[in-house]
This record gives sequence, structure tokens and C-alpha cells, in this order.
Amino acid sequence: MPKTISQYVCQQCGKVVPRQMGKCPQCGGWDTFIEEVIQARSEPAKAHARGVNVRSFPRRMGDITGDAEERIPLPIGEFARVLGGGVVPGSIVLVGGDPGIGKSTLLLQMALEMAGAQGSPGQKVLYVSGEESERQIKMRALRLTRLAGENHITEFSEDLLLLTETNLETILEHVLTLKPNLLIVDSIQTVYLPDLASTAGSVSQVRECANRLREMAKSSGMAVFLVGHVTKEGVIAGPRVLEHIVDTVLYLEGDRFQSYRLLRSVKNRFGATAEVGVFEMRDRGMVEVLNPSEAFLAERLVNAPGSAIAVTMEGTRPLLVEMQGLTSPSNLGNPRRTPNGVDFNRLLLITAVLTRRLGIRLAEQDVFVNVIGGLQVSEPAADLAIAVAIASSIKDMPVKADMVLIGEVGLSGELRWVGQMNSRLREAAKLGFKTAVIPRRVRPGEALPQGMEVKEARSLREALQLAFLTEK
Repeated sequence: MPKTISQYVCQQCGKVVPRQMGKCPQCGGWDTFIEEVIQARSEPAKAHARGVNVRSFPRRMGDITGDAEERIPLPIGEFARVLGGGVVPGSIVLVGGDPGIGKSTLLLQMALEMAGAQGSPGQKVLYVSGEESERQIKMRALRLTRLAGENHITEFSEDLLLLTETNLETILEHVLTLKPNLLIVDSIQTVYLPDLASTAGSVSQVRECANRLREMAKSSGMAVFLVGHVTKEGVIAGPRVLEHIVDTVLYLEGDRFQSYRLLRSVKNRFGATAEVGVFEMRDRGMVEVLNPSEAFLAERLVNAPGSAIAVTMEGTRPLLVEMQGLTSPSNLGNPRRTPNGVDFNRLLLITAVLTRRLGIRLAEQDVFVNVIGGLQVSEPAADLAIAVAIASSIKDMPVKADMVLIGEVGLSGELRWVGQMNSRLREAAKLGFKTAVIPRRVRPGEALPQGMEVKEARSLREALQLAFLTEK
């Protein structure tokens, strides 16, 4: 009987220790260790590990072709944008997100599009589910196609195959038989290898299953999409090494009470990182938002105090978002600072600059900041818009309706230049904005896009004077 070894693995950071511990010495998490029972390798396996793998050999760099990998076209444009232009054969992609955010819906839509309609050629797709029954998935697929206006479809493409299985060895046997171009596993936490004594979803199971799927993808040229659960902190559940194994890591983000969803790339070996695709959750599934800035500004109340427009960069895409600020007299000894969509510490910094450098009395005011659409804005380029929105609220003075504000606010009250300014201004001009307030250029001769009145300000005080419609 093979010898078994017990070890304890942290679910948050993957730290391995020989005994149970209450607090992880690496990440500081409490009660995060779970027991993992593994089998010691047999002597033949050890001998094989010490031997030389004759299938691998070094090659000269010049002999290796450097041609770009041909991608499989993806009809969902926003999804293709995040992946870098399409699906790369042999790649493995991890998609994570909160429960109910739309991960399974988006991947099922992709499977339907890739397989093609009945009678039309498409890619062979195998959709493996370990969480739902075949009937549940078929009902969702019918709902997505019918609500999309395809009521005449009664049969799906023969290239779309469905499998409900959690044993990874059985799944790989079907893959070898069917030879699909695309494999979707929903989710990686539900599949298991029977050789391992631990349960499905444990650190060892997730790691080994991902490794087996990666080997299959690289050897066969099949693209693999994995759905990953997230922890309460919003990171992919399981060992951190899972994100190192895959080629691309995507997060589907959004407020559950809002209809907009952002598909964000945080790792991509075949394209740009931090790229974002925007979707709207409707009855017929995830619908692409081709002009996100226009959608986020559709319900804006013009000339209302406490509203300012910022231009943020999500990857290579500029987005115009409305920043709302509200101040209210507080009866508390410690007034509240409540951000929604911006970093709390960033809000404290901006309110401190407004109080100390501009003399705006916020010590007795509750300050609320909100980003419309449920977006999360983290880049400093939105500092100026946040500061102007707060000042607009406390002064009860509206900001010019056709103005955007771009710039980082320093502790001395100065405005600092931000990157990709030309792309931001071109996007604002495309949506009809006529004026922009930006920091003074470091290089005065640098060209800016035509068609907009660009006003440069050295400090936050100058920017406030340029932003308001009237002075009181």
C-alpha cells in the first residue's frame, strides 16, 4: 500500500506547512489551513523523475519560427477585444467573478456563437459543467437564443456538445475522442482527479487539474476556458499558482444591482493587460456595449451641482464617467467620508487638499462620492473631477455641461500630468464635449487634438475657477 503524507495548505496564499496552524505566517489569514493527504511517489516514478526526458531537446533561437499565432475569430467583439483579438489555439483562459455575475452565461453565449447556427460551419465546442444539469443548460441556451430574436431555431449546431461530469480523467478521455477546438470547464473547483485523496476544490486538486488541462491544451492545440470561483476578498479561489499556470486571467466585475458588467484582463500572454470589455446584462444574456461612455452618461442631469465628468483609461480604452459629489452638514464629531467606486484613502487625500490648500471647510461636512454605473475608478487621473464635484456641491455651483476634467491632484494642491492625454481628449471630443481642463503641459510644444478648447491649470485653485459656470 502506498505511503500517505499529510500536510496543511493555506487556501489564500498556498503556503504549505507540516502541521495545523491557526494563523498563516505568510499572508496573515486566520483559519485558512486545510489538511491535504497525498501519496508518496513509487520507486518507478522516482526513477522516471531522475531520468532524462528524451522527448525534449534544446533548439537554436534562430531556428524557431516567430510568426504570430493565428487566432480563432470570436463573434463577441468585446470578448475578443479583451483576449487581444480572438482565441489563441492551445491557450488556457481563466474567467473569475462573483456568484451570479454572469460567467456561465457569457461562456455559454460564446459556445453558441463559436459552434454556429444549425447547418452553418463552426468550431467544435465541448461545454463541460460540474455544477448544473444538462436540462438546466439547455433551458438557458433556449432562453438566450429565443430572446435574441431567433425563435425559428429548434435545433442547435451539431458542433456544440454538452457534458456533465466532474471526473477529469473521464473528461480528458472524451476530449481525446471528440477532439474539440474549444473546451469550456465550468468550474475548475468542481472537477477532480481520482488519484488524489483530497476532495474537489482543494489546493492540490485545483493545481493538478489545471496542470493536466494545460498539458492537454499545449499538446493538442485546443483552447481551454476555465471558470473559477472567487473568495470573499474577490480573488480566484484555490492556490495562487493557478493564475500562473494559465495564459490569461479575466475577471467579470460589476455591481449586482447594476446592469453593466466589465470583463477585465489582469494577465494575458497574447495581448495587452488591463484591457476591458463592457457588457450589459439583459434578459437575452450579456449584450455588448459598443460605446460605454455614451451609455454611462445617458442619464446625466446637466448643470446640476456636484457633478463632473472624468476621462479614465481602462487598458487602451478611454471611458467618460460621471463623478458625483455631495456634501451635507454633519452633527457627528467625526464626519463621514463615503466613497462608492473610488478608493477611500484617495477621497481622504482630496478632501484634505481642499480643506488645507483651498480653505474649503469640510471638517463639519459629510462627504459622499459616487461613480455612476457601478464602475470602480482607481487611477489618479480622476482626482480633479472628484475634487471639482465636491467643491461644486458645497458651493452649490454647477460645472460647465460640456467640460471634462483630467488630472492628478498633489498634496500641495498642484495638478500633475497623466498619460495618454491625447486619447482621452479625442474620446471626449467624439461625444460632443467642447472644453477640457488639464494640467499645464510639461512640454509646451506638445500637440493636442484639434476641435476642443483645452484650458491648462497649474493648481487645483486655478482649475476650480475655470470649471464653474458662475462665480458667487
